[in-house]
Amino acid sequence: MEYITFIIAAIFVNNILLAQFLGNCPFQGVSKKMDTAIGMAAAVVFVLVLAGGATWMIQEYLLIPLKMEYIKTIPFILVIAALVQFVEMFLKKAVPPLYRALGIFLPLITTNCAVFGVCIINVDNGFTFTKAIVSSFAYATGFGLALVLFAGVRERFEISRIPKSLQGTALGLVTAGLMAMAFMAFAGMVKG
Repeated sequence: MEYITFIIAAIFVNNILLAQFLGNCPFQGVSKKMDTAIGMAAAVVFVLVLAGGATWMIQEYLLIPLKMEYIKTIPFILVIAALVQFVEMFLKKAVPPLYRALGIFLPLITTNCAVFGVCIINVDNGFTFTKAIVSSFAYATGFGLALVLFAGVRERFEISRIPKSLQGTALGLVTAGLMAMAFMAFAGMVKG
């Protein structure tokens, strides 16, 4: 039951995009079409789960025994970059249309502060390996949910009459703010 509560809290209450405001670059850049949003969400889930586990092991078995926790940023970013390269090579070979659609935003997962932020959350909160994996999956799922919902709304913008002053990024930011307020309604469901 503890894990279910934790997962619900990570997806809805502490959503990495809408409550903690991490990962906004791909959120704004890849959310114009549903296909690319789903592809980016899947890539982030894959990278974040593997990065969460790998960074936890680096922290526990390398940095803490060597009393070098203060340099965790460097190995964490290296692990994330390597995983993103793997995903990029896989998508280029297996799903070329998605690879082209994601464009520059796929390599940007390397510097996506949501991925790095979750890895830091996992080690700073002293999670066990299992809880770090669950946390990584839940936060990535929350990222994907917000991204896909936002893409659905933005696709409607294409067929809607929008005042010129709100077109483009302005309306995207206003919509993201409204989504963040909507997700705040879940705060009463779960503490954590």
